[in-house]
Amino acid sequence: MRKILPLLPALLAAVLIFNTTGCSSVYYAAYEKVGVYKRDLLKKRVVEARDDQKEAQQQFKDALTQLKEITKFDGGQAETAYRKLKGEYDDCVKQADAVRSRIRAVESVSSDLFAEWEKENGQISTPSLAAASRQQLASTRQRYSELHSALVNAEQTMSPVLRQFNDYVLYLKHNLNAQAMASLTGEATNIQAEITRLIEQMNKSIARADEFVKNMQ
Repeated sequence: MRKILPLLPALLAAVLIFNTTGCSSVYYAAYEKVGVYKRDLLKKRVVEARDDQKEAQQQFKDALTQLKEITKFDGGQAETAYRKLKGEYDDCVKQADAVRSRIRAVESVSSDLFAEWEKENGQISTPSLAAASRQQLASTRQRYSELHSALVNAEQTMSPVLRQFNDYVLYLKHNLNAQAMASLTGEATNIQAEITRLIEQMNKSIARADEFVKNMQ
């Protein structure tokens, strides 16, 4: 920690430059000054993507609970019931956006890492070491490919769920009564099934992330 503290201004400046100009070389160079390399950043971003998926998973679970509650609605505070559901939907959208952002960050650093690794393998003159490094690169790429597929599958599962959820919320916005809510029972059941499937997909993605990080220790 003492080693990193004096370089925090440089790291913050690098992050600002990267965010505003996309200058990844400056961003990576600043981290390398404190002994943090692309491999470390990839592991860090995978962990962040996993944690954001866990948060999104919990948010969708909360939305699922609210959906089940609103289908039991029998009159009374219709506006309150709607606002709770709308709040759950908005939170799901925010968490879904966070997950997408984390996945793009993982893709960015993994691409840079593998490109650098491939290039530097060509600079190793000892045949046995070059072969070992190429094998390790191929193995890491394979594990990453499995992780990436799981991440993307979970990401793609979110969109149809959110579309259905949004349709439900918009319909209720203009039909705040027990009869309208009862008429959507079938649709709510479909959304609940999709959310359950999404949660299962996220569980697979989280497990892949844990496995990938473990193998990078």
